Amino acid sequence: MRCYIQYKLKNCMDYNKMPTNSFENFYLSWLPDRTQLKRPFYLTLANALEGDIISGKLAPGTRLPPQRELADFLDLNFTTVTQAYNLCREKNLIYGVTGRGTFVSPLPGKTAAEAPRASATMIELGLVKGFDRIRTPIIEASENVLKKGYIEELYNYTEPAGHLHQRAAGAHWMSQMDVHTDSEHTAIFSGAQNAISAALLSLFRIGDKVAVDEYTYSNLIGAARLSHIRLHPVRGDEYGMLPDELAEACRRESVRGIFLMPNCANPTTCTIPEKRKDELSEIIARNKLILIEDDNTGILPQQDGSYHSFFSRLPGQTFYICNSTMALCNGLRVAFAAFPEAFRSRLLNALFYLNIKTSSLDAEITTELILSGKAAKLLEQKALLAQERNDILDSIFPEAVKPGSTSAFFRWLPLPELRIDQVELERQLMQRNVRCYCAYRFTALRTPGNFVRLAVSSPDSAEMLQKGLLILRNYLQSLN
Repeated sequence: MRCYIQYKLKNCMDYNKMPTNSFENFYLSWLPDRTQLKRPFYLTLANALEGDIISGKLAPGTRLPPQRELADFLDLNFTTVTQAYNLCREKNLIYGVTGRGTFVSPLPGKTAAEAPRASATMIELGLVKGFDRIRTPIIEASENVLKKGYIEELYNYTEPAGHLHQRAAGAHWMSQMDVHTDSEHTAIFSGAQNAISAALLSLFRIGDKVAVDEYTYSNLIGAARLSHIRLHPVRGDEYGMLPDELAEACRRESVRGIFLMPNCANPTTCTIPEKRKDELSEIIARNKLILIEDDNTGILPQQDGSYHSFFSRLPGQTFYICNSTMALCNGLRVAFAAFPEAFRSRLLNALFYLNIKTSSLDAEITTELILSGKAAKLLEQKALLAQERNDILDSIFPEAVKPGSTSAFFRWLPLPELRIDQVELERQLMQRNVRCYCAYRFTALRTPGNFVRLAVSSPDSAEMLQKGLLILRNYLQSLN
C-alpha cells in the first residue's frame, strides 16, 4: 500500500502517465491538454471542446471519447466530464446516439453558409427554397418600384423599421393571419432569422431558458448559442407541444420564454390546432412567458374566421414574425413583425444595432407585391405546386409524417430502421448528388431520433424531385 501511494504521488503531476491505465496504444479521438484546464474543470473542459469544434479541429461526425475513458485520461472525476459534455449538448455542439456514443454536430450557423455549392447535377432536398424559378411577378414588381417618383428616398438611413406605407402594408398583410396591429407596432426585419436574433438579444438575458419543441428551427439553435440563451426541449405529440410538459418545464426549469411555429412547423410540419393553442396560451399567460410566434411558411390560412393566432390570444406577451421571404422570394430579405408596446423600444433598438435598417428596396418590392395583389396570387400558385410535390413524395414514401398543410414546402420522414449515423447518411447521399438534412440539425435533445427533412419545393422540377427521392429510397433499402 505504501509503495502504491509513493507511486501515485510521483506520477500525479504527469498527466501523460495515468496511475492505473496506459494510453500509449489506446486511441482517443480528442486529447485535450490537461495542463490548460483550470478550476472549475468542467467549464474549462467544455470551453476547450467548444473551441476545437468551432475551429474545425474536431470535424462534424467525429465520435468523442467515452466519458469514463476521457475522465481516466485526464485524471478527472467522471461527473466532471459528464458536466462538460452536457454543457456542449445544451449548445447543440454535440449529440448522442443510444448505444453508439457521442458525436460532434455540424454547427447550425455554419452548415448552411459553408455547405458545398450545389452543382448542376446536385438535387437539393436540404435547403428549403420557395420555387425560385417563379420570378416573373418579382421582376415586374422590381421594375415598377424603380419607376416610382420617390425612389431616391429609399437610398438613405431614414426609417430604420421601414417607411410608414411599408409598415402599413405589412400590418394589412398580417391581418390575414389574425394578427391585428398598427404601423407603430409593426417593424420590417431582414428575414425571420434576423427578427429571431433581435428578439433573443433584446427580450432575454444571458442564461435565460426558452422552451422549444423537441425538433425546432435549426437557425434558432445557432442564434440561441450566439446569444447565450439556453433552449429547453419540451415533449410534444402530433398536435404540438404538450401543455402539461410545458407547465412542468416552467415549474422545474424557470423557463422565461417560448418559441413556437404554429403553422407547418419547421421541420416536423406539425400544425397546432386551436384547442391546443388555447391550452398552451393559458400556461404562457400564467407564467408570464415571452412568446416568439414564428409563422415560418408565409402561406395564408383559410379566410373563414376559423384560424386564430397566438398573438390574438396573448397580444401583450407575443412577438409575431411573418416570414414572407420563403413564400415570395428567397432573395427578398423581408419579414414583417408585430409586437406590444412593452417590447417596442427594445426590439427597435436591436433592429438598429443589428442592421441600422432593413433594405428599403427589398421592403418596397414586397410592399408592391402586396398592394398590387401579386403576392396573394403568387402564394396560390406556389401552394398548388407544393401540393403536386407532396403527392410525389407520398407516392414514394407513404410512411412520411402527414403535414399540417397540403402545401408544405418540406416533409418530415421517420427512419426507424436506420443503421448508420445521420451524418454518414448525409455524406453518402451527397456522394450520390442528393443533399438532405437529418434530425440532429434540428434539436437540442441529447439523443435525437432518426428523421430526415426533405425540401420538396427546392428541386428545379418535379422530375428532379422524384429522381432525388428515388435515390434516397434505394440507398435506404440497400442498408437493410
